[in-house]
Amino acid sequence: MAVTIKTLDHIQLAAPKGSEEKAKAFFSDVLGFYEIDKPEELKKRGGVWFKLGSIQVHIGIEDPFIPAKKAHPAFEVECIDELKAHLTEQTIAWKDDHKLPGAKRIYVQDPFGNRLEFLQWIK
Repeated sequence: MAVTIKTLDHIQLAAPKGSEEKAKAFFSDVLGFYEIDKPEELKKRGGVWFKLGSIQVHIGIEDPFIPAKKAHPAFEVECIDELKAHLTEQTIAWKDDHKLPGAKRIYVQDPFGNRLEFLQWIK
């Protein structure tokens, strides 16, 4: 039987216990995701889920928590310069990276130290 992967359903990032409000402030208020309900059975584990278009980010509680410094999701954006300005206005640090040919990209840390990549492909 051949396996056919259709799409990416969601990504999950870890966060420390009790960090749901910080996650909401960052993913909703800064990045524009909206919160979606978790299934009732999973709510008792803590964490929070977000969606933007077809992208879902699930924040799961991990104890003890260790941030992902290398592993990361990469989000494609329309205009990286607008994102940089927005992040700067929100006092969120970002770091340019020029190592991927054909793309402008930056790295950001979420409130828990997880690495996030944002990129714009240059035509």
